[in-house]
Amino acid sequence: MEKVKISVVINTYNAERHLRKVLESVKDFDETVVCDMESTDDTVRIARAHGCKVVTFVKGNISICEPARNFAIQSASNDWVLVVDADELVTRELREYLYARISEEECPDALYIPRRNMFLGRYAHSSPDYQLRFLRKDKTYWPPVIHRPPVIDGTVRHVPNNLPNVFLKHLDDACISDRIIKMNNYTNCEVGKRKNKSYGYVSMLSRPLWFFIRTYIVQGGFRDGMRGLIRAYMSGMYQIILMAKIIESKIKDE
Repeated sequence: MEKVKISVVINTYNAERHLRKVLESVKDFDETVVCDMESTDDTVRIARAHGCKVVTFVKGNISICEPARNFAIQSASNDWVLVVDADELVTRELREYLYARISEEECPDALYIPRRNMFLGRYAHSSPDYQLRFLRKDKTYWPPVIHRPPVIDGTVRHVPNNLPNVFLKHLDDACISDRIIKMNNYTNCEVGKRKNKSYGYVSMLSRPLWFFIRTYIVQGGFRDGMRGLIRAYMSGMYQIILMAKIIESKIKDE
């Protein structure tokens, strides 16, 4: 039986910091496609030096990668695609798991993959989170909206989060100042996506509290001591900022 092939797709913009490590971690897949959004650093040179297929998506005034996802995925040569960010490593165990899974008769059309995240110098116990990143090319549409997962025309399953080393490693470990800047930028982008939502007194009180509890207690952030407490507070803070901006936009529209 002919081996089923997998393409890795990476969207990039000025991603030279971690790109060499990322490309080394995916070198044993059948193809790596780098969809570059007009980088001004060495991203494209690094990608070509590693033998990647490089395609360009015109960035314009776009500040998020989601609008380029469909173009990137459709640029892959193979039916199965693993979408990897330019600051994520693919473990050998994850690669082996994916190839084994697509050889099964009952393989779903897409898989959520666990991802471990860094926070203040170490991996956080309140990770992994799940990312819908392994999919059939012809079954996928990616909405051009920040943090929106792809829409899959078929079955979707989760990779178990208790398999040794079967996960993505997220290398990003921004300082608190940079995280606050990202929080501001991301919430700005999300306001348009949630403009039809209504948040009142109950939501303003309960939603941040739930995100704090989920991060600190349900997901085990308490095991990280002060790091976990800070991460949980920032999870709740994100919701406060987002809801406040949505309420602000409604007031301005009145």
